[in-house]
Amino acid sequence: MKKLFIFALMMMLSMSDLALGKVNPDQAPDENSEEAEIGNFDFIYGPQDNLNEAFERTEMLMSEAFSHLGTRYRSGAKGPSAFDCSGFTSYVYKQQTDVFIGASSRDQYARNTPITRDELQCGDLVFFTSPRSGRGVGHVGIVVDVNPISRTFTFIHASTNDGIKISNSTDSGYAKRYIGARRVQL
Repeated sequence: MKKLFIFALMMMLSMSDLALGKVNPDQAPDENSEEAEIGNFDFIYGPQDNLNEAFERTEMLMSEAFSHLGTRYRSGAKGPSAFDCSGFTSYVYKQQTDVFIGASSRDQYARNTPITRDELQCGDLVFFTSPRSGRGVGHVGIVVDVNPISRTFTFIHASTNDGIKISNSTDSGYAKRYIGARRVQL
């Protein structure tokens, strides 16, 4: 899966206008041109430098998460030879951002910034109930991919049966247990 993700990313980058030689990176568009208007996304995403930095940070975060695929589950384990769900998410974030996001899934839910399902992005935390938590937070994962049309997402997490794996929000075990999402402020 990691290789597939990297391959897809490389394909997208290689097909960009810059890679195809259609854009001269040293030549700024005329401020009054249509190209300048279309290319000015700073009002949405902030300065381009911050966007590139955020992309690189997310890429490193996902690379760290994918490197643990298949690692076994053990209750209370904080990694790297075994993980529980919150141990996995806190380990990945600590390794790549040096940010402590919380020790338990409940702590991570309370400590980080609430976002709606429509705002989900790769790297966000998603929370679910568990059989033992009732209606409260009992499980956490990291968003891998989002389909904004169907409002579904895939996430990487520590499954009690399969260890670190990727699941879909439509999977029967998770579809009805979704509670909410949080963004880690870096």
